[in-house]
Amino acid sequence: MPGRNEVVLSGRLGAEAEERELPSGDRIATLRVVVPREPPPGRRRATADEPRRATVDTIDVVCWTAATRRSALRLRGGDVVEVEGALRRRFFGGAAGRQSRYEVEATALRRVSGGGRAGT
Repeated sequence: MPGRNEVVLSGRLGAEAEERELPSGDRIATLRVVVPREPPPGRRRATADEPRRATVDTIDVVCWTAATRRSALRLRGGDVVEVEGALRRRFFGGAAGRQSRYEVEATALRRVSGGGRAGT
């Protein structure tokens, strides 16, 4: 059975993308997409009488190609975006030794609609 690693996210951009240069000389753009999370099956939804705090997932996204970096840097905080890519686990050295994190490596991203407040 062949493997498959495809991610599609739709959510709000938490803030504007940041571009930086790595020690290797590679340039990347990073951003965070805030995605509302549906309640688990069997759990009641919020009502007017019993409001619940919104549950969200904040997903780190990295853009390695020139095209995806350009797309990311045109976006504004609060924009609703769609991201396509793959889930990656990155390893790096930190104060506590070797650490890792998961992020989505974008192969395509686009603005779906203009923004509201950044971070929501």
